[in-house]
Amino acid sequence: MTRAVILAAGQGTRLRPLTNDKPKCLVELAGKSLLSRQIEVLDAAGITDIQIATSYREDQIRSLGYSTAHNPDYEHTNMVESLFSARPFLERCGDLTIAYGDIVYRPENLAALLACEDEIALMIDLQRPSLWSLRLDNPLDDAGTLVMDSRGFVTELGKKPKDYENIQGQYTGLIRIRGDRVTHFIAFFDALDREQFYNGKYFDNMYVTSFLQPLIDAGWNARAVTAQIGWLEIDSVDDLQRYEEMNKNGLLARFYEIND
Repeated sequence: MTRAVILAAGQGTRLRPLTNDKPKCLVELAGKSLLSRQIEVLDAAGITDIQIATSYREDQIRSLGYSTAHNPDYEHTNMVESLFSARPFLERCGDLTIAYGDIVYRPENLAALLACEDEIALMIDLQRPSLWSLRLDNPLDDAGTLVMDSRGFVTELGKKPKDYENIQGQYTGLIRIRGDRVTHFIAFFDALDREQFYNGKYFDNMYVTSFLQPLIDAGWNARAVTAQIGWLEIDSVDDLQRYEEMNKNGLLARFYEIND
């Protein structure tokens, strides 16, 4: 049994004014919300046990009939805190898929992730320069490191890169934790030192990558499940406008094909 939790607690300030009165995951791409696009792909893969970790305008997500978990301190915390606000859901049996709320992805990307049998599976895009060239003037300012070993396991993730040598791919925000390791995953979080910094962040404000790195350092096998595009991150109004224009001109399918 596979479950999925979608991390959608943030305000999405870079998507204002679109997020002035709605959560980021309900912003629409080509006439359909990011959340709806994710749910459709998850449903098609047989994943119907889904919870949305949210806070900002949570009422709008609940009104659509989705199960939610609430992060009451979303303004001062980050994605890991939102993830563990869904603890009762995390503690259920079965594999656990974790997805950021501001991404969309094709069914084949999800299928590859679910087929991985390692402890942790991370969807990694090997064609990241093509996508970055659309979104970023200087990718090194926004990118994080991603280093893989000869076996295809991720050894470094989310640190500040000095050059492109330490960026072998782009982490997409799509994760799967094998069912027999979920309890250990939760216990690892509980055992972390609350007074430490994690990639320069306080414990309460650390990124998911800042949590994954200690797991990797402790010997967990994080498999890089590689993709050739097939996904998008929508982080700003510029991103959305660019993708909408490309879709109208038939150019978006190179990165993410919309088959509505």
